[in-house]
Amino acid sequence: MKNLILCGVIGSRLWPLSRTLMPKQFYPLITGKSLFEDTALV
Repeated sequence: MKNLILCGVIGSRLWPLSRTLMPKQFYPLITGKSLFEDTALV
């Protein structure tokens, strides 16, 4: 199992992927599903 903790202030390291309209927890980074979807499926 791998854990990923999303924290920080403005999210500049994921910019331009992460924006106001598409926050990082809703962007499909690893599995093709958003981190929010992966968390909800657990």
